[in-house]
Amino acid sequence: MYKKVYLTLENGKVFEGYSFGAEKEVIGELVFTTGMTGYIETLTDPSYYGQIVTQTFPLIGNYGIILSDKESKKCWLTAYVVREKCDAPSNFRCEMTLEQFLKDQGIPAVFGVDTRELTRIVREAGVMNAAITFRPFDDFAALKAYRVRDAVKTVSSDRVTMSGDEKGLRVVLYDFGAKQNIVRELVARGCYVIEVPANTTAEEALSYDPDGIMLTNGPGDPAENVEVVANIRKLIGKKPIFGICLGHQLFALAMGGQTRKMKYGHRGANQPVKDLTTGKVFISSQNHGYEVVSDSVKGVGELTFINGNDGTCEGVDYPEVNASTVQFHPEACGGPHDANFLFDRFIEKMQKEKRNAEEK
Repeated sequence: MYKKVYLTLENGKVFEGYSFGAEKEVIGELVFTTGMTGYIETLTDPSYYGQIVTQTFPLIGNYGIILSDKESKKCWLTAYVVREKCDAPSNFRCEMTLEQFLKDQGIPAVFGVDTRELTRIVREAGVMNAAITFRPFDDFAALKAYRVRDAVKTVSSDRVTMSGDEKGLRVVLYDFGAKQNIVRELVARGCYVIEVPANTTAEEALSYDPDGIMLTNGPGDPAENVEVVANIRKLIGKKPIFGICLGHQLFALAMGGQTRKMKYGHRGANQPVKDLTTGKVFISSQNHGYEVVSDSVKGVGELTFINGNDGTCEGVDYPEVNASTVQFHPEACGGPHDANFLFDRFIEKMQKEKRNAEEK
């Protein structure tokens, strides 16, 4: 028998469901993701730190858990909410059920909830806090006071890791909560990737003699990372820079731009993005609750991509400082390969910069 649980929203709405995964009570920021597949990647994406994640797709767990598909070493989200969980997955790569994985990871989860209604509430009212408890919850002061804090500091690695071909292009990758497929994409292109903690100074990063700098995805409010932004400012113009998701936002702040919180964000593997140069629209994977204010980067950057649904900023080029950033995840295979060319562009920039340096 599964224990009954209460999912209480900040606006007073209560959903009743059943507990699976770890049995514990939590408070978090309630968000939803629209991906039809990729729940393993969702569960292990550090960008979900501090959040209670609702899956809009009604059946989750049907292909079980495949540990090699994880995007990081563990689950970072606060809790997980699904309409129906699958107890008998069917996939030749399956190593365990979703329920067992969540128990092993210490993540509480809820099933039997009307996730369609839950998603509609968040879409209409915006992202809000929620509590998962075994008894009716009424401490709304504590619920409203909750904030996701120190997110990047919490999820970033505390040590340097190196991978790939030592003879390849050297990329210093700032781990703000990096998804490992970013590393895989660079290594697949012959790069030597040096993953460094979020608090690594510009001087330390440049001491590795990199050909380029990668700013990765990560959780939380980008404006909270004052020291990181100041550090990125010191790297501007020194080497080619490519930023993804949080990295896109942090670089915009370093260039004097602004960010703001979105009503409910973009989360899922089916987000349309329009290339303003070609007019082409492709499918992307995204996970963010903040956006770069487009007008705030005019004069220092050129808008390159916008969201096909709401027109928000999805990419900026900074030609004068040899940098480019995107809000979406080109490594996440949303299309499935629509945005891979962005890694190739980064490689080309590094190669060109290296040739120019050798010719001097």
